[in-house]
Amino acid sequence: MVNEMTSGSPSFNIDRRLLAAGAVLTGAGALLAMVGTALAGAALVSAGRGWVRQLEVPPTELATRTLRQAKHASLAGRDAWRSQAQHN
Repeated sequence: MVNEMTSGSPSFNIDRRLLAAGAVLTGAGALLAMVGTALAGAALVSAGRGWVRQLEVPPTELATRTLRQAKHASLAGRDAWRSQAQHN
């Protein structure tokens, strides 16, 4: 039994045609996945642009209005805090 182990190591034989076919199919699958992702992304961007066009108030105007409201609320809170501190 010892002689069988030392006489030679087992060989690792790969069917190169099968390996090449697997590599080609993997590459083709990756390419198809990238094309599918690009198409899905284009559809989402198109839908998003259409949705933004249908809004009554543009997003930039809405953001500006909300920021202005937040600033006024912050100032009102600061003034109320200072007024309360002066009375104590």
